[in-house]
Amino acid sequence: MLLLDASAWVAAGLPAHPAHGASAPLVRGDLSVAALDLTFYEVINVVGRQYRQPDQAQTIARAMLHTCGDKLVRIDQELAEDVVKVGEQHGLTAYDAAYVAAARRNGWQLVSLDVRDLVSKGLAVTPDAAVYP
Repeated sequence: MLLLDASAWVAAGLPAHPAHGASAPLVRGDLSVAALDLTFYEVINVVGRQYRQPDQAQTIARAMLHTCGDKLVRIDQELAEDVVKVGEQHGLTAYDAAYVAAARRNGWQLVSLDVRDLVSKGLAVTPDAAVYP
């Protein structure tokens, strides 16, 4: 199972994004992928506000719901505690720590374009390095 962070979903949903070619195959429905509930907010914010494509933000959000099915991770007390620990251990924001904690809890591979904070620390892989189960 692959847990895609917001950066991977954004790249997959925007054909002009430099990482679209590597990210898009991850979300076409052939692979088992998951997302966090917070991913929706991040994607909608980035695509709707930064890229100024609110319609595409809605399209990506619908695709996330369809593709993830029941693999949508919601925060609970245990995950919240793990987020704090992971964030402190690796110097991450709560957002990045949530992805790492959820991936660890479920034994999933985290996929991200965040090279500085996640990939370089061995906490995630880029879309082109994702190992398909």
